[in-house]
Amino acid sequence: MTNKVEICGVNTAKLPVYKDAEMMKMIEAVKGGDKEVREEFIKGNLRLVLSVIQRFNNRGENPDDLFQVGCIGLIKALENFDTSHGVKFSTYAVPMIIGEIRRYLRDNNPIRVSRSLRDTAYKALQAREKLSRELQREPTMAEIAKETEMEREDVVLALESIQEPISLFEPVFHDDGDAIYVMDQVKDMKNTDARWIENLSLSEAMKKLTPRERHILTMRFFEGKTQMEVAEEISISQAQVSRLEKNALKYMRKYV
Repeated sequence: MTNKVEICGVNTAKLPVYKDAEMMKMIEAVKGGDKEVREEFIKGNLRLVLSVIQRFNNRGENPDDLFQVGCIGLIKALENFDTSHGVKFSTYAVPMIIGEIRRYLRDNNPIRVSRSLRDTAYKALQAREKLSRELQREPTMAEIAKETEMEREDVVLALESIQEPISLFEPVFHDDGDAIYVMDQVKDMKNTDARWIENLSLSEAMKKLTPRERHILTMRFFEGKTQMEVAEEISISQAQVSRLEKNALKYMRKYV
């Protein structure tokens, strides 16, 4: 995608580039009804659409389709942008483009959500778009909840339910070198460095025990057997198993 020049019949290498001041003047002209400037402005911001759709490259969707949907978001951003707020157009347009693409993906999502939850989500989305136009920024969940007169938790649940699934290998950041993927930002709660060191310490402590003590702890805590089952297997009393187990654990706690 990043190496393509021709997208939907548009040669990206020949697209015009405008500075912020020029864009503000063009927006004023567009608001005044100048259709020619409107077309030029849209062409000058197609790179913005291309940069956004790169986030969705691994969804298995046709990039040309996403590009066209992104252009709809760009046009909506132009129609609703208010220059009096002193915000850069790109700052306002990017969330609008992303929202339009997500709406397209959501409507084509094979995962089904209940009608009531979907209705709640659509109501929240409408409120988010309305607040985005008024505030010229992305509204918070609390602001959306207040606008819709719903509980914040209900809004969060509804919006999360219609989010399209993403791949763990979807890139979230590029910095000239290798990309950073979603899986790189998912914390592993099981195999942490602390747990690895703890397991290593336990393994070393086990080596300090007698063969019988190691055998008892292995059956008890790795094989899940009861003291009675251990006692029967090694032909000693349950009381002896209990005593050996306690002594072994006490020694291991000191060692670890």
